[in-house]
Amino acid sequence: MHLRQFFLQHMAQTSAFPLMLEIERGEGVFLYDKDGKAYIDLIAGIGVSSLGHRHPNVVAAIKAQADKYLHTMVYGEYVLGPQVTLAQRLSGNLPASLNSVYFVNSGAEATEGAMKLAKRHTGRYEIAAFKYAYHGSTQGAASLMWPKDFTQGYHPLLPGIVHLDFNDEKSLESITEHTACVIVETIQAEWGVRKPLPAFIMALRRRCDETGALLVLDEIQTGFGRTGSLFAFEHYGIVPDILLLAKGMGGGMPIGAFIADQQLMSCLSHNPILGHITTFGGHPVSCAASLATLDTLLEGDLIDAVPEKEALFRSYLQHPAIKEVRSAGLLMAVELAGFDVVQAVIQRCLQQGVIIDWFLFNNRSLRIAPPLIITNEEIKTSCQVILAAIEDCHN
Repeated sequence: MHLRQFFLQHMAQTSAFPLMLEIERGEGVFLYDKDGKAYIDLIAGIGVSSLGHRHPNVVAAIKAQADKYLHTMVYGEYVLGPQVTLAQRLSGNLPASLNSVYFVNSGAEATEGAMKLAKRHTGRYEIAAFKYAYHGSTQGAASLMWPKDFTQGYHPLLPGIVHLDFNDEKSLESITEHTACVIVETIQAEWGVRKPLPAFIMALRRRCDETGALLVLDEIQTGFGRTGSLFAFEHYGIVPDILLLAKGMGGGMPIGAFIADQQLMSCLSHNPILGHITTFGGHPVSCAASLATLDTLLEGDLIDAVPEKEALFRSYLQHPAIKEVRSAGLLMAVELAGFDVVQAVIQRCLQQGVIIDWFLFNNRSLRIAPPLIITNEEIKTSCQVILAAIEDCHN
């Protein structure tokens, strides 16, 4: 039997139509299949490979740490250099109130930790989230999801969830003295790249302050340079009480984090102790990879170059069939006529060696979120393929 057959027979499937690319290796912005065909990865593993595949700094850090030690003990018991250094470096590049880091394995776990922290700190159980947001698929994170298309088979989920309308200041009145926290993507990714209105995000911060609810910003997709700043909230002049990170954080390795003030975070350590625990969270190799990723972003010009590359994409993506291009740095949505057209374009691009995708809550738009290392020439080549695919479908 071929590997593809074993994949279908023994790997749990999440849809009836997996892409079925048989990947042999990755390098830079490219993935290569078993026949040596190159694909420009314009989705970076859904925002994970922000430095591309196998960035030399990340690979070197992984190898160096693997030569020292791997897992040693559950999170928070031993003093481990990669964890401590990464936490220190993150804190040094965040506002002063975001100084205590809890490392986990993924974005969903970061969401779960933040939900528990908010409940524990406030003594409240109600949580507000926004419609068309995605914060993970574990039961707590999935409870935040609306509409219920992807969760209805698993109800009942958590009680006490209030769903608000993004960019609607009137809906903020639903945040009350019963609300433990409000969880919001700084930029709504899975709705097809929806930015907050500056007045709205400021009003949200004020409403949380008025009611004593904690503001949790989900930067799982937008953090680590994707929007043209290290973190997207820096564009809006606000500071969250809790920050969620993952995806691009690890340079291709699994890691996430929720970050808060030390005084706030300390409530997880008593009444009861071990208020939140994880075996593999903050794995030394993942932390080493994350530190290399962060240092590479801070020491180079990749983040500074994001606006120019965003503008280049926008200048090329011109076609009568394109209804709108929405972008927040190198997180972009190209809106077409509907799902059938989007799927046809995705398949045509795949045949021509360009990987693009769609959005969970916006199947009318193409997802483009390439590694930040993509060159101007690779942008031009990719856009030529996308436009040719759109033209074929348009005709």
